[in-house]
Amino acid sequence: MAHLLIVEDDDLLRDGLAAQLGLAGHQTTTAANGALAQEQLEANRFDGVVLDLGLPLVDGMAVLRWIRKRLLALPVLILTARDGVEDRIEGLNAGADDYLTKPFNMAELEARLGAMLRRSRLPAFGGSLELQMGEAGRLRLDATQPLAWLGDEPLELTQREWALLSLLVANAGQVVGREDVLSAWKADPSDPSDTTNTGSNALEVYVHRLRRKLADSGLSIRNVRGLGYMLETTTP
Repeated sequence: MAHLLIVEDDDLLRDGLAAQLGLAGHQTTTAANGALAQEQLEANRFDGVVLDLGLPLVDGMAVLRWIRKRLLALPVLILTARDGVEDRIEGLNAGADDYLTKPFNMAELEARLGAMLRRSRLPAFGGSLELQMGEAGRLRLDATQPLAWLGDEPLELTQREWALLSLLVANAGQVVGREDVLSAWKADPSDPSDTTNTGSNALEVYVHRLRRKLADSGLSIRNVRGLGYMLETTTP
């Protein structure tokens, strides 16, 4: 499913997390300190990070800031005993995607990881999202700003249209839930060209806009009743 880096200095907890997440279908790599975590991140490609804050050699908060300077879109879930409100605020402001305190429930951790990975609409190492459409061409999205192209033709997208389309492309052929889209919008609410509320009704408006912009592209956005939306190729 996903390749996760587990950064935890407690041997028993680190091994237990790796075992449980492995049973859930994930590939895991572990690091016992912040310096080793940085080495792993430089040498390997990961889909997400589970990060303790109280780490030897390099503190977890320093690792998080290091990640955000180099791997802007890599999802990070902080897992720590630091349960103060100020600690949570500092972690989230530093770029964490989620924050869970110890002791924790393993089922909740897996659910939070799953939601974080679904919301992650950008590849962990930047670049672009691409979807090949056979003879119809290629859809490509920039990983850092609301830019997209159908073949060689640019698409004009607002920030929220780009976020929605990125989620659909990253999960092409699978259902993207309404809550996943709304969560992504709340995590990155900036869209100076738009004054629409980020609610369910607004989502319908954005889906309608994207359908028009993808007309004759070989792609369609299907409404899966009660679940969400799916990006799929259309039959010529």
